[in-house]
Amino acid sequence: MIHLRMPLFLLAMMAMWTVDATAEIPDLRFRALLAKDTLDPPEEDSDDARDCLRGLIWSPSEFEVSWDSPLVGKGDALAVFPSPKPSGDLRNDRVPMECYFARDENGEPITAPAVVVVHESGSKMAVGRVFARGFQTCGVHAFLIHLPYYGNRRSAEEHPNRRMVIDAIPQAVADVRRARDAVAALPYVLDGRVSLQGTSLGGFVSATSACLDSGAKGCGFENVFILLAGGNLMEVIQSGKKDAAKFRQQLERSGLSQDQIGALVNRVEPMRIAHRLDPKHTWIYSADYDQVVPIQNAIALAQTAELDPSHHVRMLGNHYSGVVYIPFVIPKMAKVIREN
Repeated sequence: MIHLRMPLFLLAMMAMWTVDATAEIPDLRFRALLAKDTLDPPEEDSDDARDCLRGLIWSPSEFEVSWDSPLVGKGDALAVFPSPKPSGDLRNDRVPMECYFARDENGEPITAPAVVVVHESGSKMAVGRVFARGFQTCGVHAFLIHLPYYGNRRSAEEHPNRRMVIDAIPQAVADVRRARDAVAALPYVLDGRVSLQGTSLGGFVSATSACLDSGAKGCGFENVFILLAGGNLMEVIQSGKKDAAKFRQQLERSGLSQDQIGALVNRVEPMRIAHRLDPKHTWIYSADYDQVVPIQNAIALAQTAELDPSHHVRMLGNHYSGVVYIPFVIPKMAKVIREN
């Protein structure tokens, strides 16, 4: 098993996957676009699944996608849209996506499929940006969404506690689903073809968000890639080690009881609706020795989604050393996105 210090290795991959962005992206700045929610959940036989969905969906509407200048060294632009489940915090309710446009040999943007990238729990979103740049290099437009209280959704002085973050996960699930329709309305995105990739915390959010609708009739994500995540989130919080243990301790210090934590987590538990995932277009990537999200939790999600064994990729590593597989994983995901 190979162990690397993640920051140094990620910096090396970022350098390797840096795209020459000398050509300006035309017709974007200061131009607002109108998008429309395509959320259309199929009927559900399970009472529990229907109850779960009621807490996550919203009434579809038209919404505006506006543009901000890019963060320094982080993509070509920021696309911004309103959260479909606002928290009442005006800054948090404006959802930014870092835009990484795939380009041709002349540095000009190409027309290509796209992927929404959902970052991990680290505040720097380093792994999310590695995936975004990697997809960009592989000829797929990538849009890194900032989850509630991350990145531009909070002020520099604001440090939300874990209670706020976990309470905001239903908002995150809705934001990620609306991001699909925001991206589909953008220039250079091929025929509304939008996939989804999430890592760790982003993997849990993505697993639930991808279950809201089926991907049929132009709604939902075309392909879904879940990395280092699984099902039974409360079990992960209660018994997972390292990051999961720190998360659990911070929740306990917030004053929440186990029952209260369980109720909050259950609102977004992917196992309640994972049977709605399309097994032909869903992939789970797990680490066999993961102590944060144990392999049995990933297996549980894969079984509930009825994935073929070829769609559950098991890597020899843990939650952190699994990062060494990223240079191999991204091109495989990008190939599926381009060809499916």
